[in-house]
Formats: sequence, C-alpha cells, structure tokens
Amino acid sequence: MAKSIMFQGTGSSVGKSLLVAGFCRILKEDGFKVAPFKSQNMALNSFVTKSGGEIGRAQATQAEAAGIEPTVDMNPILLKPTSDKGSQVIIHGKVYDNMSASEYHAFKKEAVRFVLDSYKRLSEEYDVIVIEGAGSPAEINLKDNDIANMSLAELIDAPVFIIGDIDRGGVFASLVGTMELLSDSEQDRVKGFIINKFRGDKNLLNPGLKYLEGRTNKPVLGVVPYIKDIILPDEDGVVLEGKGQGSGGKGKQINIAVVKLPRISNFTDLDAFKNEPDVSVRYISEPAELDNADAVIIPGSKNTIDDLCYLWDKGIAEAIIEYAKRGGVVVGVCGGYQMLGLKISDPYKMESDKEDIKGLGLLPVETVLEKEKITHQVEALSLINSAKVHGYEIHMGRTKSVQDINPAFNIVKRGSENIKQNDGAVSKDGSIWGAYIHGLFDSDEFRQAFLNSLRVKKGFAISNQNNSFNELKEDAFNRLASIIRDSVDIGLIYELGGIYNRVSS
Repeated sequence: MAKSIMFQGTGSSVGKSLLVAGFCRILKEDGFKVAPFKSQNMALNSFVTKSGGEIGRAQATQAEAAGIEPTVDMNPILLKPTSDKGSQVIIHGKVYDNMSASEYHAFKKEAVRFVLDSYKRLSEEYDVIVIEGAGSPAEINLKDNDIANMSLAELIDAPVFIIGDIDRGGVFASLVGTMELLSDSEQDRVKGFIINKFRGDKNLLNPGLKYLEGRTNKPVLGVVPYIKDIILPDEDGVVLEGKGQGSGGKGKQINIAVVKLPRISNFTDLDAFKNEPDVSVRYISEPAELDNADAVIIPGSKNTIDDLCYLWDKGIAEAIIEYAKRGGVVVGVCGGYQMLGLKISDPYKMESDKEDIKGLGLLPVETVLEKEKITHQVEALSLINSAKVHGYEIHMGRTKSVQDINPAFNIVKRGSENIKQNDGAVSKDGSIWGAYIHGLFDSDEFRQAFLNSLRVKKGFAISNQNNSFNELKEDAFNRLASIIRDSVDIGLIYELGGIYNRVSS
C-alpha cells in the first residue's frame, strides 16, 4: 500500500494545487511512483481523461507533474457550479446529478464510499499519494460531513501539512486559528506548516516563525517565495477576479480580448498564449474594452444561457456583433461557439428556466442542450489552417447548421476510435469561427498559424518561432520543484510522512 502525505490550507487559493504539483515532481525526481489525489474538487476548469471521464484541471496538471496519465480516481468527485446555490455533481468522471448545496451536504455521507474506492485503487498502484485538501479544515459548519480534509486524513491515516498564504496577510493568525479550531486528534495529525507566497527578506519572519512553533509545538517546514511567471493551468475563475486587463499589452503586437463570463470555464484554453512574446491576453467585462482588439475569444461556460443573457444585458453582445461587422476576428470555444449561433434551446431545463435564447447570430447554427454530456479526448485536423490539433470535448449541447457553412475541424479520432466527423463552423471570410474542442491552442502548429493570420492582418511579419507549450510546462514543473527544494525541508517531510528517499538511501 502507498504512503500518503496530505496538504491542507488555511483557506482557498493559498497555493495548495501548485505546491502539490511541485511535490509530485520532486517525488518523481527522487524515484517514487507518485500520484495526486483530491477527493472533492469544486472547479469550472476541468479535463477529460483518456477513458472519457471528467476531472478537475488541477489534478490533471499534478498528474502531468508526476509523469503519469490522469485518471478519474485522482479526483473522484468534481463539483461544477451551475449557479450560486447549486452544482453539477460528477462522480468517477461522469455526471451523477445536479444538487443544491444542502442536498450535496447531505449526500456526502454516501459519497465517501466513492472517495475511498478511488483512493484504494491508487494506493495499490503507486508508492506515494500526494493529497490536496479543499478550502480549509477549520470550516466548523461543514466538519460533520467532511470528506475532503481531516475526516479523510483520519480515514486513510495520512499525515497533514498545513499551508498558509502570507501574501494575503494574517498568516500567523490563520495558522494558529486553524489549529485552535481542530480537535485534539486532528491537531496531533498535523506534522508542520509551510508558509507560501513570501516576498522580501525571510529574516524578518524569524520572530513570527519562532512564536508559531512555540505556540503550536509544530515545526515550520519551509517558507516558499512568491513564484512569478509559472506557466501552469489555474484551477478556477477566482484567479480572474479583479484581473480586468489580464496580462498587460505594452510593447505587444497582438492584442487578444477574452470575454470574462460570470460562469467562465476552461479558460486554461488560453494559457498557451502566455508563451508568445508578442501576444497580450486581456480578460474584458465592458464593451469599450473591445477597442484595439485583434481577436475576441468567447471561452467555455458552465451556464451558457445565463452567460449569454449577461452579454446582452451588459451590451457586450452588441459590441461583439459590431466588432465582427467591422471585420474583426471572433472565436468561440464550446459554450462560446454556441453563443455565436442563432439560438440556444434548453428543452430539458438543464441550465435555465428559459426555453431558448437568441444568440449573437454570427454563425448560422443552432444549439439544443441535451441530457447527456459528451466527454472525449480527440484528435482533429483544422480546416481553417490545415494544422493538426489534440484536445478534448466537454459539452451538453448539440449544434447543427441551418444553412450551408464550412466546418472548422474534422475530428479523426475520438477516444480510441478512428472516425471522420466535422466539428464547428467558420464564416466564408474565415474571420468568425467556433468549435467544441478544448485545448486547441495548446497545439503549437495550430496556435502559430492562428497568430500568424493576425500578424499578417496587422501588417507584421509572420513568426517562425517554435514555441513548444509542452516544453514550457516541463520547464515550469522543474523550476517549481527546484524552488520548493530550496525553500522546504524535504527530508523532514519524508521523515514525518514515513517516506524513504530512494535516491539518498
């Protein structure tokens, strides 16, 4: 059976996902067969495994750091919010039900068996399992039905390390307060702390570190610096809050505006643009922000109808239509593709009480939201620029053209099956197109062809640079692991976790 170590946090967005990815890479480098695990994940950025199951994007990234293929057992329960009060519940990669927050809270007593089944399968295959908690273990209103933090740690007898985010302030109060709200047995399970996102002179922390260790009788295992320019996928849309302009555009030739939808999902589709030195990506939420855009991208959405209503209410829909009339490039991915059409219908009330809603009318297609979700990895040929792409599908909608229009892609492989099936649509002049395939821009050949078309349109020379997104991610994993090694007592974590370093032994 595998050894396990668990990283919990004083709250959400303290850096658990990134540090777990770093520890997965460190363990891999040290000769262990390692897998990530998060029992319950609430996220709108998701990934489709080779088996066609849907999991949180963070666990797919952590598996990549570990050098293994992601599976549904690494994230047995995924919650995808459809509103402020309800979520689509996905178990072992497949849609289980839609539940309100109170319904899911009651369901967790039953859900724990799915969690333990997945953990058992992983523990039989791997040497070490690196577990990520969810939110905070000190949410006393949720502890009775906890399946993601201390209750899980006790069920599988995992040592716990608690991460605090110093960048947001109050890290010592957060760590001490978390410990104070844990039971005696839970406190005993905590083996130490990691302080994350530190900027400045570490020596200035010494009085606080000394107090923390004396107050809790637990060691501080490391202080990790604030890590900049790590090109790894973000877990959820919270990172876009207040972001507005996104990555700045000074000195950039190509300006891409991404519509920041309220229920934006899989915006990791745009991550590969961060590798392009002449490209700026801005997340926009006002019509005027379309000014000077070389392309507008409407990304995926977990609630396409509500997000389309938002575009109409904010005046963004009309601004995109006018932008397209002026010859602007408009791209829609998945939910964004559906919005580009004439109409979206929801006869089974999968997303909304509205039976249908008018689309932007930029492509002559109509979408019906069905009961069954399509989830597959795919390989396709772009009919826009002849590039090959690898990606994945996650959608409830079925979209059909209502008049002759060229498809955007030809899918040649879905899962393990060789097929020939068209996907998406492209306008006659090629300036407006949409498709269901996520991860399109991760494919270097397709991304460069798309960007070169924008460069030519602006009168710039095409780029022949071969910027490999996969190589960039590998470099990021290695850099992340190196920073953590330099900042954290890895040997003590191995000792406290009962792990024996094969390299040093």
